[in-house]
Amino acid sequence: MSQQHTLTIRVNYHETDGQGRVHHANYLNYFERGRVELLRSLGSSYKQFEADGRMLVVAEMNVKYHQMAEFDDELTLTTTVLEAHGARIRHRYEIFRDDELLVFAESVIACVRSDGRATRLPAELQQGRRRS
Repeated sequence: MSQQHTLTIRVNYHETDGQGRVHHANYLNYFERGRVELLRSLGSSYKQFEADGRMLVVAEMNVKYHQMAEFDDELTLTTTVLEAHGARIRHRYEIFRDDELLVFAESVIACVRSDGRATRLPAELQQGRRRS
């Protein structure tokens, strides 16, 4: 069962380069916003996740740029959990402007303790259950 969240993003001027297009590195920030909001939609928060002594760190990121977004564009980011087991979560990201796919990406996120050692994801994230 996949877990999914959709977020609307308005491109800010400071996210663009000299050509008025979103700088490629800013898409990584968008993906992080998507992951944080997905976690929130599942009944958790990243702030509490860290307070519990765990962190989610990027282990892999693969991004394909199809078209560039520009200042003031309204984008739709869909973040989907493809797999979540053990200490890893694999996500897919799709950014659209209207019906046009701009960016497609996949990541592997590792769950680690504050000392950097891998640790299992909480059961509710592995099984897709909401927190009570």
